Amino acid sequence: MYADGKLWIAKADDRIHLLPKYANRHGLIAGASGTGKTVTIKVMAESFSAMGVPVFMADIKGDVGGLCRAGKESEGMRKRISSLGVDGFVFKGYPCEFWDIYGERGHPVRTTLESMGTDLLSRLMGMSDVQADVLRMVFRICQDEGWGLVDTKDLRAAVSFISEHRKDYEDEYGSLNPQSMSVIQRSVMALEDAGGDMFFGEPALDIRDWMNTAPDGRGMINILSGVKLARNPELYSTFMIWLMEELFDVLPEVGDLDKPKLVFFFDEAHMLFSDSSPSLTKKVEQTVKLIRSKGVGIYFISQSSSDIPDGVLAQLSNRVQHALRAYTPKEQKAVRAAAETFRSNPGFKTADAIMELATGEALVSFLDEKGSPSVVDRAMILPPQSFLGTIDDEDYRMMVESSTLYSKYRKRVDAETAYEELAKIKEAKETEKEKPKKKTSSSGTRKTKSRTEKTVDRAIGNAASAIGRGIGNKISKKLFGR
Repeated sequence: MYADGKLWIAKADDRIHLLPKYANRHGLIAGASGTGKTVTIKVMAESFSAMGVPVFMADIKGDVGGLCRAGKESEGMRKRISSLGVDGFVFKGYPCEFWDIYGERGHPVRTTLESMGTDLLSRLMGMSDVQADVLRMVFRICQDEGWGLVDTKDLRAAVSFISEHRKDYEDEYGSLNPQSMSVIQRSVMALEDAGGDMFFGEPALDIRDWMNTAPDGRGMINILSGVKLARNPELYSTFMIWLMEELFDVLPEVGDLDKPKLVFFFDEAHMLFSDSSPSLTKKVEQTVKLIRSKGVGIYFISQSSSDIPDGVLAQLSNRVQHALRAYTPKEQKAVRAAAETFRSNPGFKTADAIMELATGEALVSFLDEKGSPSVVDRAMILPPQSFLGTIDDEDYRMMVESSTLYSKYRKRVDAETAYEELAKIKEAKETEKEKPKKKTSSSGTRKTKSRTEKTVDRAIGNAASAIGRGIGNKISKKLFGR
C-alpha cells in the first residue's frame, strides 16, 4: 500500500516501508516456490502504481494478470487485514497494459535485428565466437550497403547474398567462412521456429510506452505474458537483457529523484545467469550499476540469492527473503549464504528463521532514511488489493482492444529493407541477362560503379542465386529448449 508518502510492504512489530527515494537502488525477492513471492511482487507493484510510478513485470505463471481486477473479500482475508492493522483497506484493480511476444495475450512486442545487436543475437542463436565474428561482418556489410536488417527474412536474404558473393567483400571485411555462414543461415531458421519471426519486425516497441500513467495519475503496470515465453529460456533471458539495455540507452541521466521513473521486475532471474558468459554477466552488472542514475529500479526474483552473481547481488539493496527449505548440504549452504546478506537482528538467528518462515511471511530489509540497510525484520507481507488469481482470454482481449496503444502495435508493417533490396538486385540481374549485348565505344566516359553494381555484374551468368535455395536444416532443438 502507498500511505503517507511511503510504500508500506510488510508489518512486524512496526510497519516496514520501502522509501521512494531509495527504490531505484534495486532489490531482490527470493524464496522457494509457493512461499509467497508472487504476493510480494503484486503488493510492491500496486504500491508503485499508486505512487504514480510505472511498472514492468513478466507473468511467468499466468497469475499476475489479476492486477487489473479488484480483489475478492473473504473471511480469511479480513482476518489477515485486521491482524496487520491495515486501516482503510479497499479491494481495487490497477491500470494495466498487457504485452506478448506472440501477440496472444497482449500487444505484440517487436524489435529489429539492428536494435538487438550482434552480441545478444549471437547468444540467442547459440553461436561460437568465430560465428559471432562472421555475423558482425554481415551486419557491417549491410550497414555499409544501406540494407536495413529488421526481421529474420532480411537476415536470411543478406546471408545468402553475401555468402554467394563473399569474394567481393573479403578483401575489405576479412574472411567470411562458408561453414559459419551456413550455420548462421540455419540458426536464423531455427530462431524463426522458436518465435523470432514474430519478435523481430515493425512497428518496434517504443520503450517510452511503458512509462505512462493512467488518467487518475497512477502508474501503468505493464505485464508481459511469459507462460509460453519461459519455455524458451534463451529467448526470455535475452529479451529481458535487451529491455534493460534499451532502457539504459533511451532514458536520460536524471540523478537521484524523489521516486523512480520506472520499476522493472525480473522474474526467474536464474535463467539470465545460468549459462551466461563472463563478459555478458559483467555487462549486466554494469547496466544494473549505472541504470539507477536513469531513475530505474530493477528487482530480481529467484528462488535463492545464490542464483545471482556476486557482482550483481551487491547492487541489490532492498531485500525480501521468503522461506527456503534445506535438506541437503548444498541447500543448507544456500540458506547460510542468504542469511549472510542481511544485517543481523539480535532477536533471532537469520539462518534459522529462513527455514521457519510461513507462507506470506518473510525476512525484510530495506534502506533506511540514511541509505543504510536496516536490521532484518521477520514480518508478514500485506495482502494485495487486486485479484489473487488468473483472468481468462476474453479479459485479455478486452483489455488490449480498449487500450490507446492497440492501433499502434496491432498491425505488422513490412517496410522496404534488406529482403526487398536484395530481391531488386536479383531481379535486375535476371533482367540484365535477358538483354542483348550492346557494342560500346572505348572512347566513352567510364562510370564508377558502386560495390553493389559490381556485385550484380559479377553475378550475371551464374546458374542460380543463393537466395531461395531452401537451406532447411533446423538447428538443434536442444539449443532452443523445444
